[in-house]
Amino acid sequence: MININRYSRQMMLPEIGESGQLKLQNARVLVIGAGGLGCPVLQNLAGGGVGTIGIVDGDVVDETNLHRQLLYTLKDCGKGKAETARNAILQLNPELKVNVFPEFFNAQNACEIVQDYQIIVDCTDTLTVRYLINDLAVVKKIPVVYASIYKFEGQVSVFNYKNGPSYRCLFPEQEGLNAVPNCVESGVLGVLPNTLGTLQATEVLKIILEIGTVLSGKLLIYDALHFQTQIIDFAKNPKAIEKGFINGSQLLNRKKTIEDLSPEAFLEKCNQLGMVVIDVRETDEKPEFKGKNVIQIPLSELEEYSKKLDKNQEIILFCQTGQRSLSAMHHLQKSGFVGVFHLGRGIESLNNQL
Repeated sequence: MININRYSRQMMLPEIGESGQLKLQNARVLVIGAGGLGCPVLQNLAGGGVGTIGIVDGDVVDETNLHRQLLYTLKDCGKGKAETARNAILQLNPELKVNVFPEFFNAQNACEIVQDYQIIVDCTDTLTVRYLINDLAVVKKIPVVYASIYKFEGQVSVFNYKNGPSYRCLFPEQEGLNAVPNCVESGVLGVLPNTLGTLQATEVLKIILEIGTVLSGKLLIYDALHFQTQIIDFAKNPKAIEKGFINGSQLLNRKKTIEDLSPEAFLEKCNQLGMVVIDVRETDEKPEFKGKNVIQIPLSELEEYSKKLDKNQEIILFCQTGQRSLSAMHHLQKSGFVGVFHLGRGIESLNNQL
């Protein structure tokens, strides 16, 4: 049954009506990342009546998040984002079904997580995860609503919609580890992700309702500082689609291996003789983690340093939250290294182990 009173103003629109609201109620949307972009996406999808929402995020709330991630309050600091976001949107709309995945999206859990969803909303800030989302979405024919932010600017697009262009068509994968800086490294105006996340939510609702013009094959660029917008058209690239399809198929068919280490497994491996343990954080990041096998090679230097390593050597990587070490692991695996692991939730997960 539709709660007509709750959605009456929305249902008054002839493009929506009761049939459109029923489409929203029956929709299943996966939001990957519950940070600056994910928070407004979740708020707007919940408010709009999207019936089933999945939330993927392995991070915890930090005070530095609060100026832009408005689902959270000061009392939430230290709590997991996925579960906290779930509780917040259920207070807004208790009629929803909300599934939480309190982990970072990676090659080991991706197939299981996405299997029940019709639309993916990419609210991440890690290039390797964006390509992972793209490749799995291409092979499973799932549209992806994408956004990214940088300082005062942001961009939005829709990929893989009705056999349209993919993320790789717009952004061919570059070899190496020189990723776009995230807001931790470059800063961000607090209102910017809320603007871009609202635009993402708008595209999701349009896709579900099958109304309007979807941003497929178009990149919307928004400059908040000078209040300028621009739309760039881009074409489908068959080679990029093929690469995504091949990668996605391999992902679906791969045997599950345990590459994300728990804190206990990480500490156990660190004490083994001959193990190479690489801290890919910057030299000034805390807390320090010292050990006889630990060397500090910032992510930007790892590509060059890896040329000195034996590709059959067992290697463990770690960073602050697990995102940079995940990128490093994928790069080394693509370069032919056969025994690479990383601390799944980063050095922050060791708080109770040290």
